[in-house]
Amino acid sequence: MLIGYSLALLLVLLVGSPWWLLRMATSGKYREGLTERLGRVPARIRSSLTGAPVVWIHAVSVGEVLAASRLIEELTQRPEGWQIVVSTTTRTGQTLARERIGAERVFYFPLDFAFAVRAWLRALQPRLLVLAETEFWPRMLTECRRAGVPVAVVNARISDRSWPRYRRMARLWRRLLTGLSAVQAQTELDAERLRALGVPNVRIGGNLKFDVRATRPAAVTGCLREHLPPGARVLVCGSTLSGEEDLLLDAVPEGVVTVLAPRHPERFAEVAQLLRRRGVPWVRRTEWMQAPDQMQPGSVFLLDSVGELASVYSLAEAAFVGGSLIAAGGHNPLEPAQFGVPVLMGESYENFRGIVDALLAANAVRIVGREGFKSVLAEVFADPAAAQAMGERGRQVFEREAGATARAIDAILETLAVRV
Repeated sequence: MLIGYSLALLLVLLVGSPWWLLRMATSGKYREGLTERLGRVPARIRSSLTGAPVVWIHAVSVGEVLAASRLIEELTQRPEGWQIVVSTTTRTGQTLARERIGAERVFYFPLDFAFAVRAWLRALQPRLLVLAETEFWPRMLTECRRAGVPVAVVNARISDRSWPRYRRMARLWRRLLTGLSAVQAQTELDAERLRALGVPNVRIGGNLKFDVRATRPAAVTGCLREHLPPGARVLVCGSTLSGEEDLLLDAVPEGVVTVLAPRHPERFAEVAQLLRRRGVPWVRRTEWMQAPDQMQPGSVFLLDSVGELASVYSLAEAAFVGGSLIAAGGHNPLEPAQFGVPVLMGESYENFRGIVDALLAANAVRIVGREGFKSVLAEVFADPAAAQAMGERGRQVFEREAGATARAIDAILETLAVRV
């Protein structure tokens, strides 16, 4: 079965190679880190290995890196002296991880072929592999078992969208997942689904995202605060996807300053072109920060950077969390909720169902469809007292649900103690 999987993966790569090569040539998106994905361990990683026991943490992209950031920090500070290394899959996740952790400890996750996976396992000789959420790769799990490397999963979830695919391949997953050493599920529903796939010892750990706090304001946050118009009202639209920006710009009440933060960096130029076509007053963060000037009422601030959005939410009177007005599953509403900012989302939020359900139970988020979005947004800005109360309820949910990091560390310590 594993051989069949490897052949299928190879076939997918071969069939898709013209598209991959075109993307590499035109954008460089997949060119960066290609040798690392193919199993080449760079000198910066080899030279950083001190001989201390290695704990390898895999966080796919920006959201997972942010969610695991406190976990990484606390494990790094443990008296046992472990060396923490972090892999990511996406370029945006790689950029953020290198900024926060250091390039000498961050690399691209290998493609799921035996030669690539074994090369990294031989170089790192990890005491433990920790997967954030459900990054289950059959070859990686198999090679870790063969090498005697335990695998723990934190923040584990199986979304509504991916659950049918897991069920269709339940036999394969049962053979692979029964060997997991420790699993911390986000919710009881996630735990039930994992148990149905044969995962042993599943615990409810909560969501690491409840422990992520923007403790240090980004440079752009303070600068923007100083240059907002007197009495400015700010709407921050975070992690937006194609098809959402037009709708949002049509819905913004008159005089409100809008911060637009597209989810993917490759869309920054596209959104800039959209703003030019619409003829609205706007500035681009990377250019504006070189010579900041006063923002005008009704203008748009294009946040074309990675890792600053969570801090910028603190400026908002209201926030929209993107990927939810189209069928993309939504993004993290806790980033604005931690500041007591009232949150609006579309009806597609299945990727964050547990978090959104907790906020809904406290009447701390507004879920609205495309047709009613403009009127609901106007209502939020028309009643600041009610909006502030909703935001405060969200902040209380954020504080109440904290603690997943401590539970994840306990599970990791138990696993490492057994390994020792």
